[in-house]
Order: sequence, then C-alpha cells, then structure tokens
Amino acid sequence: MIEIDGSVGEGGGQILRTSLALSMCTGQPFALNKIRAGRAKPGLMRQHLTCVNAAAEICGAEVQGAELNSQSLSFTPGQVRAGDYTFNVGTAGSCTLVLQTVWPALMLADEPSQLKLGGGTHNPMAPPFHFLERSYAPLLRKLGAEVELELRRLGFYPAGGGEIEVKIWPAGDRLQAFDLNERGARLEGYAECFAPALPRSVVRRELQQLGADLGWSDEQLREAASRQNEGPGNALLATLVYENVCEVVTGFGEKGVSAEQVARDVVREVRSYQVSDAALGPHLADQWALPLALAVWRRGGAASYTCTELTPHALTNFETIKLFLPVRFSTSGSGSRWSVSVKAR
Repeated sequence: MIEIDGSVGEGGGQILRTSLALSMCTGQPFALNKIRAGRAKPGLMRQHLTCVNAAAEICGAEVQGAELNSQSLSFTPGQVRAGDYTFNVGTAGSCTLVLQTVWPALMLADEPSQLKLGGGTHNPMAPPFHFLERSYAPLLRKLGAEVELELRRLGFYPAGGGEIEVKIWPAGDRLQAFDLNERGARLEGYAECFAPALPRSVVRRELQQLGADLGWSDEQLREAASRQNEGPGNALLATLVYENVCEVVTGFGEKGVSAEQVARDVVREVRSYQVSDAALGPHLADQWALPLALAVWRRGGAASYTCTELTPHALTNFETIKLFLPVRFSTSGSGSRWSVSVKAR
C-alpha cells in the first residue's frame, strides 16, 4: 500500500488522478489522505468522485472513502478490463479530467475501449477538449497509443451538459518513448471563438482584439460553430501548429470581464509561448510526464522534453509518478526554457 499525502506540493486533484491512473497501470494499491486539504472546499468534489468511480469500474477495484467531501481514500485495483463505458460527472465538472484518469490504463489494456463522457468540456481549471484533441492526443499517437476523440456537445460552467466520445486502442508493445526538445518550424496559427447563446458581437470583439494584438489576418480568425442550447458559454482558442507539436491556448469569458480582456489574456499566454523556443507550454509539460514515464517504464531507457515553464502542478505530478513507477525525473534550465528528463531506474 503506497501512502500518499494529498496536501503536499500543489496539493490539488492531480495527485488523486495520477495515483488512480498509475495504480490501475501497475496494480499497486494506495491510500491517499488530506485530499485537496489546501483548497477552499477540501476533499472529493463531484468530478473527483467520478474519476474514482470510473477507475474502480474499469479495474474492479476495492475502494474505501469514495464519497463527496471525503479527504481520505484507499484504492486496491483489480485487472483492467477494456470495454464500452459511460461516465457522467452530473455537473459542469470536467469530463476531460475523467478521461485523463482512465486513458493510461485503457491504452495498456488488451482490447479497444469506447467511452462516452458527460460534463464540462471547456473549463478554466481543466484541459479543454480541443487541447486534448490537438495537443495531447497527437503526442500519444507518436508514443504508439492510437486514439480517436469526438466532441458531441459543448459543455460550459455552470450548466455542463457536454458530451465526448472516445475510442482507445491498446498500445501493446508499440509504446516507445521519444525526445521532444524542439517544436520545429511553425506551420500555421489560427483563433476560434465559441460563444453559444451570447451576442455575436462578443465573438467579433474577441477575435478582432486578438487579431490586432498578434497581427493575424482575417483568415486566421474564425467564428466557431455552436448550438444555442450548448450555452451560455464563451471560449476563445488560439492554436499554434508546429512540425513537432501543437499548442492550444484557451481563454474563458465570465461576467464582469470584457471581451477585449478575454482576448488580451489569451494574447499574453501566446506571447509567453512564442518568446521561448522550448517545445511544450506549461500545461502540456505537466500532462505529458505521465504517458512518457509509462513508456520509459515499459521499455527502459530515457527520454526528454523541453518546456517554457515548470509549474508547481508539474513538479507535484513528477513526485506522484515516482511513487508508482521506477523512474527518475531531472530538470534543468531557467527563464522560459527548461529541460525535463525521465530515466528508468
């Protein structure tokens, strides 16, 4: 039983999700205490509980403490079973975080799996669907893990109601870690605005402000299709496509924040990425660590990547991964270029 203090480091839900994912992959049980202890609402929220229940269903785990607001959990996994699964958060809580929890185990299963996921698809504190589709999934395919993602319905806070369908094929012996230290030549950049049930002027103002600040042409600024009943909601996306990686920056509209400010926040993050020549942005640098470490664990050797920033979220994730896998993380760098190495031990 691996004992984990959920209040260490960044102290958020990522410790829980990484622990669930790697417990299923390795067969190691864990006990997690002080879950989200530093948060305004500590313990398991509904999206975290959905992650626990999804993991338990997929591997037939024995679980104690799986209830709302619980700050302790024990999880003893069984055999991972591929299949068709449906998981619904039931609120605007992120269904993409549920996907990231079960994705690693299902890609190591013996047969393909299909998932239907319900909840929030575009949330400020979680990877939006388009980030997973354009940034994360292509890297997994290069790693040897094939996947298809389809957005059936947008889901924003506070209504939720989003729907995602995913098919995951077993990676088998194809998992092969690789270095990702250069982003390569830039191929294209474009922006989209999703704003169901909001005035079209919001879309135009956000895109115009972003285009003016970044010097992008009208062809690069797109009003994304959405249905009125998917709102109200507002997400402004900037997608930067390079030879080796794709970076997606997302800003969210909220009451009391002007359309121009939403655009400026996205522009600031885009520029932060552009001033560096590192491959991965701060969010992908965090999320890429787990599948890369799995590949290193399965095949041995080492792999590395560069990133623009090492967040407390990423550093906490590294420490959690090391509790389950015999790998070492080493980091070096400064400013807007950092290097991360993962090596089998």
